[in-house]
Amino acid sequence: MSTTLIAGLAAIGLLILLLVGIFNRLVTLKVRTSEAWSQIDVQLKLRADLLPNLVETVKGYAAHEKTTLENVIKARNMAQEAGTMDPAKAAAADNMLSGALKSLFAVTENYPELKANQNFIMLQTELSGIEAKIAYARQFYNQCVMAYNQYQTSMPAVFFAAAFGHKSAVFFQAEEADKKVPEVKF
Repeated sequence: MSTTLIAGLAAIGLLILLLVGIFNRLVTLKVRTSEAWSQIDVQLKLRADLLPNLVETVKGYAAHEKTTLENVIKARNMAQEAGTMDPAKAAAADNMLSGALKSLFAVTENYPELKANQNFIMLQTELSGIEAKIAYARQFYNQCVMAYNQYQTSMPAVFFAAAFGHKSAVFFQAEEADKKVPEVKF
């Protein structure tokens, strides 16, 4: 064999190894992003499962706050129907649910006996823990999206990502209303 043939085969071999490496890295980042999204979905499901118990507990004390309670249930149902693989729709539904929960907890401030109820305190504590896990899951998901999108746009992957069927992932974003500083009055 001639040296040019060997050099040509070596170059083709290196190119194939490079393409396999790029493909595998893209797949790994895509799977990691999907898994991170699944973790958000799990936490949102836990929260949705907890809400009926919370609403029922509040109902006993705040029967005339029907609109607030209905809004929480409506937001919960929308969050469950938003779909599990569309971050934009899920984020919008989740933001609506977060707003409804804020209203629910504002209502509870008017009922000292409710705030002292052990069942309510336990549910509120559990919900706080789930909210913290949701925040962490969102952060982890966005980090995975950043790594995936960044790799797709860096050299040499930028030349092959689209050819391998990879598209940019969508970040999980809060609505503008959730970014405002809450007003605190004493």
